[in-house]
Amino acid sequence: MKSIGFKEYEAKTLLVLLKGIPMSASEIAKEAKLIRNSIYDTLKSFAEKGYCNEIETSTVLKYQIIDPRIISDKIKHEYNEAAKNRITTLEDTFENINDIFTKKKIEEDGPESIELIRGFNRHRSVKYMEFFNKAEFEILAMSRLRGLVTDEINEFTKNFTAKGGKIKSIYIAGLDFKVFRDGKPVAAESDDLVRVCRMFESFGEELRLTYIDIPNLIIADKKRVFLNISGKKNRKDQTDLIIHNENYAKNMIDLFNQYWVNSFTIGEYEHGNK
Repeated sequence: MKSIGFKEYEAKTLLVLLKGIPMSASEIAKEAKLIRNSIYDTLKSFAEKGYCNEIETSTVLKYQIIDPRIISDKIKHEYNEAAKNRITTLEDTFENINDIFTKKKIEEDGPESIELIRGFNRHRSVKYMEFFNKAEFEILAMSRLRGLVTDEINEFTKNFTAKGGKIKSIYIAGLDFKVFRDGKPVAAESDDLVRVCRMFESFGEELRLTYIDIPNLIIADKKRVFLNISGKKNRKDQTDLIIHNENYAKNMIDLFNQYWVNSFTIGEYEHGNK
């Protein structure tokens, strides 16, 4: 009984009541070996919670336990309500903590800072999307298509360009990715690369291709850079840097533009592969 939240004197009282017969407070106290005066509050609490019924007789008030299965349901309900209240309190508390953290982080980051992210994990994915979501008007990206690429609508790109934002990307013209074909993920072919790039363009993205082993980086709003240092043998070995520095971002924009003028369009890629 104590393991589910009953105090010792409550457990003793409940065990006596489980005999199932109407009993007076003095009878319960005697059976439970408790002081009679101490048992009244417990019996009153049990009655209020619906664990037992109060039965008025011509001489004395008696108590009789209800079906234990009903008591179990009542306790479950109490636990659930308590858990909900604790979760609500937890969420409210951490919302306030997050506000304090965000404000402090902004103050600490200031106009210039460097964040280091090691390994390929959920934290990395969150920071990656956070970097994109903070962009306001421009994203320049260089990367290699990897993993499974599907035809799902890129909501971020659509929403960003719809609001006037500009996205320019340079992709390595490689086939290191997979696509769905006949319901199965298969290695990409040249036609798949063209189709995927056309899909990206339909979202409002400007893009070009290159055979050069370009760095994997993103530049946002001419002031923030997400730079990936890839662990080619093991994704756990990779490291990302998020750099808040306008001068460094300007240098990376110059690098991006150099790669851009020396890259080729999808049409040129198609013509070269005929």
